[in-house]
Amino acid sequence: MNYLSQSWLIDRRHALKALGSFISLPMLECMVPLRAAEKTTETPRRSAFIYLANGVHSLNYQITTPGKDYQFSRSLKPLEKHREVITPISGLHHPGALSHHHNCISVWLTGGKLGPSDHNTISVDQRMAEITAQHTRYPSMEVAITQDSLAWTADGVRLPAMRRCSEIFASLFEEPKGGKTAQRRALRRKGSVLDANLAEVRQLEKKMGSEDRGRMEQYLTSVREAEIRTQRADAWLDTPLPTISDADRKRTNRDIAATMAGDYFRTVYDLMVLAFQTDVTRVATFSLGGEGDAISIPEIGITESRHQLSHHGGDAGYMEKLTNYDTFAIEQFSYFLTRLAETKDLGGKPLLGSTMALFGSGMCYGHSHGNANLPLVLAGGSDLGLKHGSHLDFNTTAAGFQGYALGADGALTTAHYQLCSRPANTDAHMSNLLLLMAQRMGVETEQFGDSNKVIAL
Repeated sequence: MNYLSQSWLIDRRHALKALGSFISLPMLECMVPLRAAEKTTETPRRSAFIYLANGVHSLNYQITTPGKDYQFSRSLKPLEKHREVITPISGLHHPGALSHHHNCISVWLTGGKLGPSDHNTISVDQRMAEITAQHTRYPSMEVAITQDSLAWTADGVRLPAMRRCSEIFASLFEEPKGGKTAQRRALRRKGSVLDANLAEVRQLEKKMGSEDRGRMEQYLTSVREAEIRTQRADAWLDTPLPTISDADRKRTNRDIAATMAGDYFRTVYDLMVLAFQTDVTRVATFSLGGEGDAISIPEIGITESRHQLSHHGGDAGYMEKLTNYDTFAIEQFSYFLTRLAETKDLGGKPLLGSTMALFGSGMCYGHSHGNANLPLVLAGGSDLGLKHGSHLDFNTTAAGFQGYALGADGALTTAHYQLCSRPANTDAHMSNLLLLMAQRMGVETEQFGDSNKVIAL
């Protein structure tokens, strides 16, 4: 996790000594002195990303009416009370993921293309963190039930994530183990080890081929990023940690049994709310599991894995359980939105107004690995200019789209699965949505991933 373990980072002096003239460190925004944040009076901008693996049971999830007069589907019903602050989105896809379905989670926030010889690109949360890190103790927060986080660096390296709630709380709100002196000593020690490694690199450099040189350039770029983070981590050691109320501490500083998925989900959401409220970070990601290892939910009678349910093969029992799983996950997301709405930031405003929260999946129909028409819900961010209350449907704007495949009873038929495998609107890239969110966070760019047009919302 970007903010959790900094024992591997190095001090700026060690990095500059080791690198010498081999690499020149640019002036980056995250080098801005910590006290610069005190001059900022603008309301902080925040973003959260929540990933649901293996798509959804599309027939019970899809909303079939665009615009403001839409009716909530069965799976999305828990969000109905948030109607005025959410936008369900249909019809987006990642072109780079269409032929590589196992990479859906990897490209969800990058818009990259991951073939056998491709490297991933930076994820939008980390692009945002480049802007927000100058104001916060930690650049970003990565949580994942399994090992795969949603965050990727500019070098295409996946950032580690944490799972245990008590460890996340300790990393955010408690003094480092052994105290500040021990933490600084550990940073210097790791820096010395890195110095030795770099000395060996210089000896090997003359013998490297072009491919190895490329790998080494990625390594040295990582060193540059590490020394910048270390400089900031060292400075923040002298800044008092935020004060946490007893109620918040009791709710978030605990470990939850794996059999109580809802309790765990809500505790993670509470930690994210607390992190935003205390402004220790402004960017967070939460993966509810990878494509092959999302957890079961025994508390509602689901003992199968989500991957198993998504490959239902038309089994009515599995399809019902998958719908219940979808609804359960969306209920927890609804809880997150409620907590953001009722919690005030340091300036006294509701967090939901300054926080964009994206919930969704990089796959639509798991049984056939269909990853067009992605299930997505964007919430919050009204203080950032977002306007909600409508179903934003890019399927209905596609030339030749003849409407959703409805039966005589008005329900979706299995013909709808074709829309989940082949995009109706090939120009409707999910990166267009990520570009919108990046711009609203203050990232000055006209391009993100494979975007071709920013979404108007």
